[in-house]
Amino acid sequence: MTSGMIPFQVPQLNKDNYDNWSIRMKALLESQDALEIVEKGYTEPEDEVALSQAQRDSLKAARKKDKKSLTLIYQALDEGMFEKLACATISKEAWDILQNSYKGVEKVKKVQFQTLRGEFEALHMKELESISDYFSRVLAIVNQLKRNGEKLNDTRLIEKILRSLDSKFDYIVVAIEEFKDLDSMSVDQLMGSIQAHDERLKKRGRGRGKGTRQNEGPRYDKSQIKCYNCQKLGHYALECRNIIDQVEEKANYACRESEVNPALLFAYKAEESRENNTWH
Repeated sequence: MTSGMIPFQVPQLNKDNYDNWSIRMKALLESQDALEIVEKGYTEPEDEVALSQAQRDSLKAARKKDKKSLTLIYQALDEGMFEKLACATISKEAWDILQNSYKGVEKVKKVQFQTLRGEFEALHMKELESISDYFSRVLAIVNQLKRNGEKLNDTRLIEKILRSLDSKFDYIVVAIEEFKDLDSMSVDQLMGSIQAHDERLKKRGRGRGKGTRQNEGPRYDKSQIKCYNCQKLGHYALECRNIIDQVEEKANYACRESEVNPALLFAYKAEESRENNTWH
């Protein structure tokens, strides 16, 4: 690494990003083997002349590392914060000033933490929200909680998601709870499972809807249609129950009793083409 250059970019510190800035800054200092000297400092001897050569070499290395650490801190500050640290002569002094400047941040952090917990418990999928959008919304809050020290394992998160899905996914929730091992499932697997079930349901719904439309014929309003047979509304003459009943009665049989020669007249209606050996 070229001297004086930061190996990766740390955003400049402001009142809203102290936690993230501190995490990234510590990672940067640790990568340069400088975090310990920033947090603990080093001791300047009262009489450098009395030091042995080995002690002088060690002191020289500590001073060099400390200046390097102080430079890294300066590079990650805006002009306003730099002015507050301008009087610091060693990196630990600068770091302590930053810590003390943001003491109030801890109190704010606790309030924000409780707010995030409340938001997490109140999470519920919206009626028209997609699975991927809802998962993104859940994970955004979960990541904030984790950054603030909350320990959320996948099982707890999965149980929360299953409880907060829209009611249209109840059948999926039951299937997952019944046949899946939640302790061994990841959040990504859960999302994939729900999306797959949802897609199958949509395909079935589209298939049923298409078949219904094909089988349905055109619908006509016959409420004002007048039957020429019975003079009643609601049907055509060819559909008239009176005619149908009369035809059935006449077509079934005709019987006439006679004291001389009793006779039965039978009417048969069928297709014209029939076998020659048909008899009645």
